[in-house]
Amino acid sequence: MASMTDRAAGQDPRRLSRCVCNTLRMVTRAVTQLYDDALRPSGLRATQFSILATVAGNDEANLKQLEDALVIDQTTLTRSLTLLERDGLVERAPHPDGRIKPMRLTAKGRRALEIARPLWAQAQQKVLREIGTKAWADAQRWLTHLLHVAVEKRRLGGGRRRARPSRALSS
Repeated sequence: MASMTDRAAGQDPRRLSRCVCNTLRMVTRAVTQLYDDALRPSGLRATQFSILATVAGNDEANLKQLEDALVIDQTTLTRSLTLLERDGLVERAPHPDGRIKPMRLTAKGRRALEIARPLWAQAQQKVLREIGTKAWADAQRWLTHLLHVAVEKRRLGGGRRRARPSRALSS
């Protein structure tokens, strides 16, 4: 049975959009939902898991390091970190330069990550069983190239720019 999103998009869920951006967003939403479902017993979502795992992998990480590692915009990252801090999973670490705000896991954050890691591994194995490790390795090479192209084009383009609404939308 097609989901409401599939019906709203007016397309067969097995058929992807010709638009690279739309296709990648569709795929990432679906895969994120699969990981969110797997991680539910830990109380973490896939996005939170990624942030916690990145912080844990570095003992602590500042906003710029997390932005670069996760390729996430500062607003979204700050919002996520605020929620993780509110829930007692991360805390600010002292730094001599007050402008740098490193974050580190709390004991509660380390426990949540310990619970989540095997759940994440199960989701990972489920996906890899379906698509195959060779196919994933090929896709990962392609996606890594696409990521580098997109990041480099954006960097050379001067970063974020506000688009003006088209006349069709502003009428």
